[in-house]
Amino acid sequence: MKSLLLSLVAGFFIAASAPPATNVYICNGKYSTKYHLSEDCSGLSNCSTKIEKVSLKEAQDKGRTLCKSED
Repeated sequence: MKSLLLSLVAGFFIAASAPPATNVYICNGKYSTKYHLSEDCSGLSNCSTKIEKVSLKEAQDKGRTLCKSED
């Protein structure tokens, strides 16, 4: 029982310390201001230009913020 509990606790700490997703999706439209965690996000449905996969840092450096649908 102790080993099961220790395994669960250890697994929780490993999962909690895992880095966040490093790739996000952005619409290259002229007025686009958000980044999206999933390419299937409903916020990208109105994108009339290319959807691009970029690093989170690159999206933030472009002034993008997280889409409300994924907040």
